[in-house]
Amino acid sequence: MQHHSEFTLNIPESDKPRLIIVGGGFGGIHLLRSISKKDFQVVLLDRYNYHTFQPLLYQVATAGLEPDSVAGPLRKIMDPENDVYFRMVTVERVIPTKNEVETNAGSLKYDYLVIATGAKMNFFGNKSIAKNSFPLKQVTHALDLRSHIFQQFERLEVSRRGLKNSAPINFVVVGAGPTGVEVCGALAELKYHALRKDYPELDIRKVKIYLVEGMDRVLPAMSEKAGEKAHMYLKKMGVQVVLNTMIEEYDGQTATLNNGNKIPTKTLIWAAGVKGNVPEGFENGSIKKGKLVVNEFHQVQKGKSTNDVFKRIFAIGDVSLMKTDNYEAGLPGLAQVAIQQGKHIARNLKRMAKNRSPKKFKYKNKGVMATVGKNKAIADLPGNIKVFGFAGWLLWMVVHLLFLVGFRNKAVVFANWVWNYFTYDRGIRLILRPSPKEKDQISEKMELEMNEAKG
Repeated sequence: MQHHSEFTLNIPESDKPRLIIVGGGFGGIHLLRSISKKDFQVVLLDRYNYHTFQPLLYQVATAGLEPDSVAGPLRKIMDPENDVYFRMVTVERVIPTKNEVETNAGSLKYDYLVIATGAKMNFFGNKSIAKNSFPLKQVTHALDLRSHIFQQFERLEVSRRGLKNSAPINFVVVGAGPTGVEVCGALAELKYHALRKDYPELDIRKVKIYLVEGMDRVLPAMSEKAGEKAHMYLKKMGVQVVLNTMIEEYDGQTATLNNGNKIPTKTLIWAAGVKGNVPEGFENGSIKKGKLVVNEFHQVQKGKSTNDVFKRIFAIGDVSLMKTDNYEAGLPGLAQVAIQQGKHIARNLKRMAKNRSPKKFKYKNKGVMATVGKNKAIADLPGNIKVFGFAGWLLWMVVHLLFLVGFRNKAVVFANWVWNYFTYDRGIRLILRPSPKEKDQISEKMELEMNEAKG
């Protein structure tokens, strides 16, 4: 790939070994914070200049939080005086034979490379869903969805039929994992409180929320009890749960299910799967299920044999597939996994730099949780402890606040939650920019309607 000669990464030479971290997610920033700065020159590369707290994106999408309260600038945790640098670039490929990373602003040599690029949406090869659905993996996705939700109601109010006579407004969420369940709960709260107040003419019964899941229960990765509780909460909140069903096609207007049923909807939210965001440059032996296969030292596998690894290339978090005795299908895609791996690899790199042998990674399961709404959350904790309802919800809030980056974000999110809790008000119902999926439709429709009005 040709790079513009005016670009260079401008990283100074150093006597210390250079560690390149690709990706400023949970794994990347916890590694950066834990690594010994006197032993390494550290370079963090990311295509965005902020860290995103993905577990709360659904609250941005449903007007509960502002985008900047779930994202924090990566430069805030940089320390150039200690030989720590950040560059906002896209990593295009890794060249293991040269110990080099190629970016859109030139190449950079590494002594150690940690790939922490996280996951991207997996549409399982379905082009119509990929084109027309709303994913929820980045801040921009959440803002697009938020604008789209409120645009629908604003447009109905000025349409010929008006809100009173409108057809049903359906929201379809695909995938009943924690994200899908949380999105449905937030949409239900939005429906019964903010929408009812903002659009008094709207018949609220016409707003329907569907949760479609291919497996036979809600929260398939959590305990059966947690799945039952979540299902019950969703039903109480008026969400229609459709199990053992897949979406076959979605053209932006109608979702076609594999049982032949069709749901008319302009909003299909995809929460049904992710795959590793693997950079180019790795052979097939390194990739399985769309992720980089790693051993228990986080080293990326080179060929088919597990002992054949790249000694200096590591992968952590959602981009990596690490199988252990307890997790034969690989460790779960949780923030907790990435955080523990980031801290562990920092210790291992220090050992390796001193010619000591690295230690194997052991994942400590600290539990899995999901919230369906106010006072309704589910937590599966170690030791087979289950926490539900108000206690689960409080626990969920505390854990999420603890893991937010930066005091300001913690304070802003907490203040918003307290406000929403007592007032049921979603204060951020702003359409800051038209959703890209609607720009063309809007301009065409407006022209038509204006011409009709003139006529």
